[in-house]
Amino acid sequence: MRRTVTPPDRGPPASASGAQAHYRALEHLYASAPINNLFESRLEITAPGVARIAFDVDERVYHAAGAAHGTIYFKMLDDAAFYAANSLVSDRFLLTTGFNLHFTKPVRAGKVVAEGRWISGKRRVFIAEAHLTDEEGDEIGRGTGTFMRSRIALSGLDGYRLPG
Repeated sequence: MRRTVTPPDRGPPASASGAQAHYRALEHLYASAPINNLFESRLEITAPGVARIAFDVDERVYHAAGAAHGTIYFKMLDDAAFYAANSLVSDRFLLTTGFNLHFTKPVRAGKVVAEGRWISGKRRVFIAEAHLTDEEGDEIGRGTGTFMRSRIALSGLDGYRLPG
């Protein structure tokens, strides 16, 4: 069986402007994903290992009991943690290999923010956490994810580019 080896991560670009370009390209990648056409959401990478997604919850994402379905919690927590981790990797797309989610409060409508933060790992496996807060500032969910470097080059993805 032939084995493909992924070269080690070169790390984020050395210059601050290179890192900022990487963050903007990741934000564009998020916006270009077809799944994100279904949600009013916006990703912002604010620092190395930190990502924030603001989104709106309304009745379009309700379960039968009239509150946001858990898929919304998972998607936004996973995305925030994922992009926090991928902000530290400038050459490869990461893949979610596991995610542990805790629901702490139902949400029915309004602005919600998912904030992700890298915790550990810098070569092949990364761990990041995220939490969701509602308009009142109450936590409504939290999760921890494990992400692994893939063989997919970021530079080969159509959405990974500076907007414009």
